[in-house]
Amino acid sequence: MRFVDEAVIIVRSGKGGDGCVSFRREKYIPRGGPDGGDGGKGGDVYFQADDKLLTLYDFRHKRVYEAGNGRPGMGKQRFGRGGDDLVVRVPPGTMIHELLENDERLLADLVNDGQQILLARGGMGGKGNSHFKSSTMRAPRFAQPGQEGHELKLRLELKVIADAGLLGLPNAGKSTLISRISAAKPKIGSYPFTTLTPNLGVLEDDQGARMVIADIPGLIEGAHEGQGLGHRFLKHVERTRFLVHILSVEEIDPDQPMDGFELLNRELLRYSPELGKKEQILVINKIDLADKEQLDRIKKNLPEGTSETHYISALNGTGVQGLVQSIWNKYYQFLLRE
Repeated sequence: MRFVDEAVIIVRSGKGGDGCVSFRREKYIPRGGPDGGDGGKGGDVYFQADDKLLTLYDFRHKRVYEAGNGRPGMGKQRFGRGGDDLVVRVPPGTMIHELLENDERLLADLVNDGQQILLARGGMGGKGNSHFKSSTMRAPRFAQPGQEGHELKLRLELKVIADAGLLGLPNAGKSTLISRISAAKPKIGSYPFTTLTPNLGVLEDDQGARMVIADIPGLIEGAHEGQGLGHRFLKHVERTRFLVHILSVEEIDPDQPMDGFELLNRELLRYSPELGKKEQILVINKIDLADKEQLDRIKKNLPEGTSETHYISALNGTGVQGLVQSIWNKYYQFLLRE
């Protein structure tokens, strides 16, 4: 399934059914009077978060969503049937914007599974002619038409929800790491932008607690300006509690080891000040490609007060268990704050 995180659709609630013009005509009742029933209400349009969905891909194929129309009223004061409601299911993390003539406004942000919102109310059914009889109007020959439904043009935007985000330059080894610590099976290769969509992995501890970790792709220098794939995917970092920032030892200057980390940190800060403030666990990967002298120089030249740093090889598993434990510790720290 392709990962799609934006789509534009049109939704329409149902039209109310027309009221009925009818007169009671039965044997031995010469002046039965008006007995037209009311039309049924048009169906409403709801949006609901469903954690079985991971992408907005289906909305690229179907662009118009309509609730059912109400049925017209009938004689003998019978009401028309109401139109069927429409429930549009979207992945958790979907933001729903209404597109206006020269602007847009946020209508809903569906974060939790099952969260539901009414976005377009169906039109009311029209009143039958039985409502309009009076002492001066014994035989009204008109009824009320049903109200029109509402039409909205919407932009759906998905921001992946995860507890931790894996952040790093292309080929830092994020996909290899997420495949080792979870059941996720991302595409892995040695060329830039192997990962083209966010990959989600689930970690589970001995007590059965679950944590979602996301591999955020496409971040390079200039990402906040749209370089590489970063501008498209930086928004997914916003939904994470904290970041696991990975750098390959091949990309590190042993005398200035923080330069590589600061490169992406600047991109986060330029995209959003809030992103720049997120807590991080620093990871230096592919230590199997470095010698002891190189690693010692890196450790020696890390500034005092640097965030927690782990030295791992995602390929052969060195140091991975300690990193996973640190990720769990950080996760529980955030739960205690909430």
